[in-house]
Amino acid sequence: MLSGFAFFHFLKANSMRQSSDTPERPRRKRGIYLLPNLFTTGTIFAGFFSIIAATQGRFAVAGIAIFAAMLTDMLDGRVARLTNAESDFGIQYDSLADLVSFGLASGLLAYLYSLHTLADLSDTLGKLGWLAAFFYTAAAALRLARFNITRGGTVEKKIFLGLPSPAAAGVLVGFIWVGADFGIDGASLVIPVLALTVGAGALMVSNVRYNSFKDINLGGRVPFRYILLVVVAFVLIVIDPPRVLFGAFFAYALSGPIMALQRKRRRARRAKR
Repeated sequence: MLSGFAFFHFLKANSMRQSSDTPERPRRKRGIYLLPNLFTTGTIFAGFFSIIAATQGRFAVAGIAIFAAMLTDMLDGRVARLTNAESDFGIQYDSLADLVSFGLASGLLAYLYSLHTLADLSDTLGKLGWLAAFFYTAAAALRLARFNITRGGTVEKKIFLGLPSPAAAGVLVGFIWVGADFGIDGASLVIPVLALTVGAGALMVSNVRYNSFKDINLGGRVPFRYILLVVVAFVLIVIDPPRVLFGAFFAYALSGPIMALQRKRRRARRAKR
């Protein structure tokens, strides 16, 4: 009886020694960061509100909501970096929010404002209208998926490969906002809206390089003239938001192909030497 008790005590002590020698696995922290994800939720809310406004024919309001989504999309990343609250969950949540606002909501706005009027001409053109909107939405999804798998690499540090989805939405939605602000019927602008929808979608999935402006240090010292330029830009946006914002995003969208042509010409000149 005593020997059996001693043997049991030996086994218990040995198991306790082995468990103490085995390093404990670090417990995985649960939960999510609240503040940056609140801004991401604001991006989804603005995109959803844009869809509701577009279905009610309030196209200018729908366009303003998309630009509000751009603001919250910019703030969530900044807040996450400043508060050291970056996470894999936040990255995926941000991509889904961008798809809702800059893909689905923007493509649907283009269709409800103008592209649906192609159905009045013929059934084939009517299909072309909604297929163009679908192409834009699918291109935004592909652009975001490619960005996620190249995030943190050397490609997406100083440049964007393909037009970013917020910039593509800025071009398409900005033009619609200008048209709605002037009171122009979408049927009168169906050709430029179709061209911008397909063109912005194609640029998103292209290999055209765009400046990411990630090398700008907002916390560092800058020349005084930079502050003056910011003030001038702010004044211009306040004076005429739709036309100034559309012009800025359209110029950014053109900058990629223009720089690509310049690089091609420089390579051609070097080859001739």
